[in-house]
Amino acid sequence: MSAWGFLQLCVSTAVFLAAASVAKTWTLTPSTGRLVLTLALYTLGNLIMLRLIRDFGMGVALSLSAVIQLVAVNFVAFAWFGERMNAVQGSGIAFAVLAVTLVSLGPYFTGR
Repeated sequence: MSAWGFLQLCVSTAVFLAAASVAKTWTLTPSTGRLVLTLALYTLGNLIMLRLIRDFGMGVALSLSAVIQLVAVNFVAFAWFGERMNAVQGSGIAFAVLAVTLVSLGPYFTGR
C-alpha cells in the first residue's frame, strides 16, 4: 500500500470514528442536527472507501478498514463513553480481528 493509500485509510478511519461518536451522542440525546451530521460523516467515509476500493481492491480495502475500525471504535467506546464488555464479548472481538487478519493475509501465505 502506498503512502497516499495509507493516508486515505487513516482519514476514512477518522471520519468513521467521528461518525460513530456522533451516532452514540445522538442515541443519548437525539436531535436532527446530530442525525444529519452522522449521515454526512458516514457518507464522506464511504466516498473515501470507494476510492480505496478502486485503488487497492475490495478485499484488501474493506478488510483493512474493518480491522482498524473494529479496534478504534472499541477503544473510543471504552475510553470515551465508558462502555464495558464481558469476557465472551472481548473474545468475540479478538476472534473477529484474527479472522479478518487471516482473510487479508491468506493470499500471501498460500502464494496467490
